[in-house]
Amino acid sequence: MATEGKLIAQNKKARHDFHIEETFEAGMVLTGTEIKSLRGGKGNLKDSFARVSNGEVWLHNMHISPYEQGNRYNHDPVRARKLLLHKKEINKLIGQTKEKGYTLVPLKIYIKNGFAKTLLGLGKGKKKYDKREDLKKKDANREIQRAFKDQQLGR
Repeated sequence: MATEGKLIAQNKKARHDFHIEETFEAGMVLTGTEIKSLRGGKGNLKDSFARVSNGEVWLHNMHISPYEQGNRYNHDPVRARKLLLHKKEINKLIGQTKEKGYTLVPLKIYIKNGFAKTLLGLGKGKKKYDKREDLKKKDANREIQRAFKDQQLGR
């Protein structure tokens, strides 16, 4: 899925730690100061995860910094936030997350059409040797691109 809005935060480590098999776009239920803070780019997805409970999807450990101009109406920075998905998608996620090893990982947070959206990935954790293999492939591709670029420049 392509994000068409302003990118707020991206979980770069998620694709390194998980095999992402499917992605879902979900809306977020936020308070007034949270959306203002996100529009200012004050969100962080490090160590965050999503969980399905009681037929609802919740995003945990996502940090949104308190809004500077907010006073007593400011929010708790790491509270659990409800994600909005269609019932069919939630039922699919319930079935797939009960399988061994599958988890919901937030990949990106962005503003699309004035609303805060989350790109969730359904992923299976990678083993250590998978991570090493991916790094080797990445390095090899980088070397190939460098050699190809040098050849084109006539070095």
